[in-house]
Amino acid sequence: MPSRALITGITGQDGSYLAELLLAKGYEVFGVVRRASAPNLWRVAHLRDRITLLPADLLDELSLIRALEQAQPHELYNLAAMSFVPSSWQQPMLTGEFNSQGVTRVLEAVRQVDRSIRIYQASSSEMFGKVREVPQTELTPFHPRSPYGVSKVFGHYITVNYRESYGLFASSGILFNHESPRRGVEFVTRKVTDAVARIKHGTSQSLSLGNLSARRDWGFAGDYVEAMWLMLQQSEAEDYVIATGVSHSVQDLVEIAFAHAGLEWQRYVHLDPKLLRPAEVDTLIGDASKARTRLGWAPRVHFRSLVEMMVDADLVRVASSDAATQPLG
Repeated sequence: MPSRALITGITGQDGSYLAELLLAKGYEVFGVVRRASAPNLWRVAHLRDRITLLPADLLDELSLIRALEQAQPHELYNLAAMSFVPSSWQQPMLTGEFNSQGVTRVLEAVRQVDRSIRIYQASSSEMFGKVREVPQTELTPFHPRSPYGVSKVFGHYITVNYRESYGLFASSGILFNHESPRRGVEFVTRKVTDAVARIKHGTSQSLSLGNLSARRDWGFAGDYVEAMWLMLQQSEAEDYVIATGVSHSVQDLVEIAFAHAGLEWQRYVHLDPKLLRPAEVDTLIGDASKARTRLGWAPRVHFRSLVEMMVDADLVRVASSDAATQPLG
């Protein structure tokens, strides 16, 4: 019998890469999708005949219980979330419902249906926020600087609580920023590479950005989903920082992306104060020593290669005849 996995958020960036990884390892893969008038399945369209999609919602525990009963998974990867940080200031209550209570509903559903299911919870480097130390490890105190970060801290600690209270195998991955050509265009990396492609092809003339000096530890999503899988193959459930250990500024990102397309970024990039966050997270850089030692995990794709990969993909997409109808993210 093949191993079975259930992925919430399978239609997102991480979910699609994780589904590919698990299928390559011989898993039977199930994915949770919310009912929507316009399904957003483009990231998993190439996998549709190899995965089973089940209707469920993190706001509805009964639907999660039914999905677990139907899939009967050995592993559950909870990747579904309100994931765009700036939106969390506009929708703080809904962000909490998904990222805090939604995690509780997932854990409680597993507790009721089958406590042997191994759980991966997607935590975030945004939990560190106003960082107490550089680089950040699993023991660095949290000081979130957005409703998103606050909600993720709740999700992280409720996972720890269910692990300690009920003996569930529940591991959290504290993932630092990870990107790919499948990243939503609202995120700064994809916003930049999409703009570069449009400027190169003459369909746009400028790019507005906020804080060019903000620094992040950026890796490739395809590398990071491997770490998720490795966490659930261990003898004990633990939490792990997943990061490259190298930080770059938004300006570094801009310079590499524009240069790769043969453009001078200063001619096109404009600073817009309206795009600044109410409370900024200036420097995030992770120490993934524990993951390297315990999991044998290390990132393969480095920053410049990642940015150039994303620019190349957007150049192809924008150049195609049906670019106007292709989804951005």
